[in-house]
Amino acid sequence: MLVWRLLSLATNFMKQEIYLAGGCLWGVQEFIKYVPGVLDTQAGRANGTSQTTQADYDGYAECVRIEFDSHVLSVERLIEHLFEIIDPYSVNQQGPDVGEKYRTGVYSKHTDHLLAARHFIAARKDADKIALEVLPLTNFVPSDDEHQHHLTRHPENHHLCPIPWNILHRYKGKSD
Repeated sequence: MLVWRLLSLATNFMKQEIYLAGGCLWGVQEFIKYVPGVLDTQAGRANGTSQTTQADYDGYAECVRIEFDSHVLSVERLIEHLFEIIDPYSVNQQGPDVGEKYRTGVYSKHTDHLLAARHFIAARKDADKIALEVLPLTNFVPSDDEHQHHLTRHPENHHLCPIPWNILHRYKGKSD
């Protein structure tokens, strides 16, 4: 009985990982962690060249590593959620945050995720205006502890995030 239950749970649960960049990582993490189907998040840096947060800027994009249950949440749906909090037409800027590290993007080690993201964008009427980059993940460096779940631990710093509080918490308390 226990073996059957564990096997049943294993087949109903498919953990996958993708990395989304949407400007300031504090807001992206605070928003996306409440989306039903998201299992875990970690703020960090995608596709830079160093292995540390203590180095000079090395081309990274601020991003959030997202573990999700693909039986509940698709890559396309994750990108739809990302589009709720970003300006997909903006290049290297989200709200007051300006610079290459604030670009928007989808990164993954899985080709099928990148194909799904490209298909999602291509299917939109405004595809030619979208500035979201879709690239293989070549490097990920977790942010320092002070940046993990920062707005949950320090809501008083919300004024530094361009995403309204009610949008950040749109899915908080929603069940899977």
